[in-house]
Amino acid sequence: MLLSGALCAFVAGGAFAEDSSDPIVIPTHNWSSQIVMSNAVGQIFESMGNSVEYVSTDSQAVYEAVRLGDATLELEVWEGAFGASFTAAVEKGGIHDVATHNAVTREDWWYPTWTKEACPGLPDWQALNECAALFATPETGDKGRFLGGPVDWLKHDQEKVDALGMNFVVVNAGSAAALWAEIAAAEKDKTPIVVFNWTPNFAEAVWPGEFVEFPAWEAGCDKDPAVGLHPDKTYDCGNPANGYLKIAAWDGMKDKWPGAYATLQKVNFTNAQIAEMAKLVDVDGMEPEDAATAWLEANEAVWKPWTQ
Repeated sequence: MLLSGALCAFVAGGAFAEDSSDPIVIPTHNWSSQIVMSNAVGQIFESMGNSVEYVSTDSQAVYEAVRLGDATLELEVWEGAFGASFTAAVEKGGIHDVATHNAVTREDWWYPTWTKEACPGLPDWQALNECAALFATPETGDKGRFLGGPVDWLKHDQEKVDALGMNFVVVNAGSAAALWAEIAAAEKDKTPIVVFNWTPNFAEAVWPGEFVEFPAWEAGCDKDPAVGLHPDKTYDCGNPANGYLKIAAWDGMKDKWPGAYATLQKVNFTNAQIAEMAKLVDVDGMEPEDAATAWLEANEAVWKPWTQ
């Protein structure tokens, strides 16, 4: 049964409790799928009678903000980029793991297929290193350029380069949009390029490519020198190839907004759905809030059961 007005939900003892009239604070970051997803879930909450406020927040600091109740939830906790910050916040208390999306994530060095034509030993990382000169630019001299994501994503690419002795210079893009612009520019004359990329997002449908295969991730290879390829190095490994995508929430949410929290527990997106959300902005040029509305209108069968 769908409830109108201020949302109600069952609480202990079978009584009903209304959600607070205070706004649910939803943080947004600097990549399209997260912004669209945040707006989509926010619009779902609004359709249930809740008030919502969106706040642009640093993608690492957000876990501390949620832990303290300054933000209410986080809809895209990527294991590779944010797992450490999320875990640290959980250990302090005040934030918890609400659910895990069906989507499986991967975040690492990536190249479009035309790059492999110039460096046929790919996707092996050692073959990439042997081809480093192909990626050299005026700013990197005789070393190859790796275009990383924004600095606040904390991907530890420089540590990886140092640990594996790679002949690359890490240059950080200012935004996800800057990454896509670089790939699009390279496509025009098939210039070899290696960048930070991730799945799910729209890019895999627009530019077929592959992730670089580094030494396989082992738990601890980013912290314990004894784990990984070199016994005296950390980050001598790739990122998790089958990472989680979680939803996190402030511990107080379930009591302050019990109805919205019950819905949040059911929110669950697939790789294809998340890629479609990003495509609406990054390819179709829609504003994130409009993209969220369009996605919700086209997918009522997916999300309406979450509100029941």
